[in-house]
Amino acid sequence: MRMLLDVLPHPVKRLAPLTVPLGLAGCDGGLSALAPAGPNAAEIAWLWWALLAGATLLTLFVLALLLMAFGPPRAVSERRWTHGLGLGLSLGVLTAVLATGLWVGERILPRDDGAIEVHAHAYQWGWRFTQPGADGPVETEGVLHIPANRPVDVLVTTEDVIHAFWVPRLAGKIDAIPGRTNRLRLEADTPGALSGICAEFCGIGHAGMRFEVIVHAGENWPDALPASASDSDE
Repeated sequence: MRMLLDVLPHPVKRLAPLTVPLGLAGCDGGLSALAPAGPNAAEIAWLWWALLAGATLLTLFVLALLLMAFGPPRAVSERRWTHGLGLGLSLGVLTAVLATGLWVGERILPRDDGAIEVHAHAYQWGWRFTQPGADGPVETEGVLHIPANRPVDVLVTTEDVIHAFWVPRLAGKIDAIPGRTNRLRLEADTPGALSGICAEFCGIGHAGMRFEVIVHAGENWPDALPASASDSDE
């Protein structure tokens, strides 16, 4: 890294530290997967940082080789640079990243553990949700209601084109495919309101295909749910 900084012009060196907070500023917000609000999202955020660390390590290695190629001639050990670092380091990092991804993926899968089930039906261009209420199923438009600190399985369906259900601060995304029902596990840490979107381009109204997730305190669930979709819209 020091070799890389040495070849940069002096003004660039002075401005380089300013790029760090600017870059990190894009990692926060209502649709940021790096601001988790639940255990599954926290696992995914941790995986993201692990991938970043692996990519950074390999990038620095490649940059070091590039700087050496443009530097003065020097004796290079083929066994050390080609076999040890070129193959050993690269395969080691990629293997660690792959193993981490498989481990995290297994941990966030839905389980047969009695989780609450809600239905999310996608259409051009909106979302219709059905969740259990105190007096039977409650259907809402554009608003999903779930309890805090309890696992919730979302059954995602559609009847027109492919969409994708995504609440970045709660879980990964999953496609809504015509003729199929896909399942995604959500869990929120605290009550509040979170944003969700369709993450698959689905036509001219795709950009406005958003929804809201209202997380209720456990003791208020499901009594706090609206009686109908019209009540939810109010």
